[in-house]
Amino acid sequence: MTSEVIIDAQPKEISIALLEDKRLVEYQREPREASFSVGNIYVAKVKKLMPGLNACFVDVGYERDAFLHYLDLGSQFNSYAKYLKQVQSDRKKLYPIQKATRLPDLQKDGTIQNTLQVGQEVMVQIVKEPISTKGPRLTGEISFAGRFLVLIPFGHKVSVSSKIKSGEERARLKQLIQSITPKNFGVIVRTVAEGKRVAELDAEMKVLLSRWNEAITKLQKTQERPQLVFEETGRAVAMLRDLFNPTYENIYVNDDEICTAVRHYVSLIAPEKAGIVKKYNGKVPIFDNFDVTKQIKSSFGKTINYGHGCYLIIEHTEAMHVVDVNSGNRTKEKAQEQNALDTNLGAADELSRQLRLRDMGGIIVVDFIDMNLAEDRQMLYERMCKNMQKDRARHNILPLSKFGLMQITRQRVRPVMDVDVDENCPTCFGTGKVRSSILFTDQLERKIDRLVNKVGVKKFYLHVHPYVAAYINKGFISMKRKWQMKYGLGVNIIPSQKLAFLQYEFYDAKQQFIDMKEQNDKS
Repeated sequence: MTSEVIIDAQPKEISIALLEDKRLVEYQREPREASFSVGNIYVAKVKKLMPGLNACFVDVGYERDAFLHYLDLGSQFNSYAKYLKQVQSDRKKLYPIQKATRLPDLQKDGTIQNTLQVGQEVMVQIVKEPISTKGPRLTGEISFAGRFLVLIPFGHKVSVSSKIKSGEERARLKQLIQSITPKNFGVIVRTVAEGKRVAELDAEMKVLLSRWNEAITKLQKTQERPQLVFEETGRAVAMLRDLFNPTYENIYVNDDEICTAVRHYVSLIAPEKAGIVKKYNGKVPIFDNFDVTKQIKSSFGKTINYGHGCYLIIEHTEAMHVVDVNSGNRTKEKAQEQNALDTNLGAADELSRQLRLRDMGGIIVVDFIDMNLAEDRQMLYERMCKNMQKDRARHNILPLSKFGLMQITRQRVRPVMDVDVDENCPTCFGTGKVRSSILFTDQLERKIDRLVNKVGVKKFYLHVHPYVAAYINKGFISMKRKWQMKYGLGVNIIPSQKLAFLQYEFYDAKQQFIDMKEQNDKS
């Protein structure tokens, strides 16, 4: 199996698609101005204590205060609190953590009101982004995640991933990491560190230490609260950090700055693979070129077709996701039991993809087609478990119940990815009044004339639906050629699959969006 990553950087958002054998399996989209991300570290003040919940609310600058439970303060909270005061007591000279005194562990049966006070400053890290009406979830146990290691300030031991089975390798890694770990730090060795040389691990250790030093220096020199002291790496790099594996053939990026950042990161963790990061310079939108747009449109929404007329219905409620499996117009060439089994196995394959693609979390209940044979139900359960082995999120799957329902729980870290694939009526924009579509090209020409002769933009790219682009380009002396003769060679027509039939978008030479819509366009 080969994998490719496609990164589409737009002025307002960044989208990332992971393809396995050209098939879309993961999709992330994040606004550029997003100020919250899992992994961000803040110094903030306690706003309200909740003794009944044994928790508190912390103001980290979001519209809803973040939630911090007593058990999430971390065993070394007292050491953090003392060190925080020592750092802030001297704004000129940084007090090194290696000289800090480690205090006794926080009692597990303690209470929030005996540990914190309203207005007290705490150093916290986001572990779960705001979801629906809930604010971010916080922890007081700070960590810096890398490709091979996770660095934990005030930790006191080196832990090796349980997925590394070789006792000899576990002992080698533990001894190696203990020799390079500074005082008052703990380390978790990740699975991908298996077989790595000391030079690679030591290089990453230095990078993680530098991140801690930068965060604590920013904390020392600033007095504004809440204060972001460490920002998790960009979405593109953060996703690569968790997903990167040697099977990647290509990473395509359409933005110079992000391409440089991704290439720099890959050269750090896998120098021999730095060449797979490539800048995409094509005129066609990057997602259209790699058939991602079409897959997004067919993979999101309420109804998902997965072959032979079968389809899934996916409903999202506040409490859970509910999935219904339907055989549709599947031909009944085989016995009823065999048809039910084939439909359910296909649904298991598609559902496991949908869970990763939409990043569905919480409780998922799946209503499969009833099957009478116990061995068929067991086969379906094993198929689902096997498909979910590729999923990085923690999950739990229960066998089919007597009602034919399968219950799945999946770790929820960020809101479910919900892409609206429905399109407004391209001719009336929801008004109910239809304008003659044959006049559409006349409308475009008026926009071009205004853009060139009044606004003064000589070179631009007009994105239209592929059918409209084909119409504009058809013929030896095409409409596009006439426009170029009249308005200059800076007129470029780009087919875009994301646009509806009579939608259009203008972009300048630097690919910046130009708003040319007027109120009368919708009348």
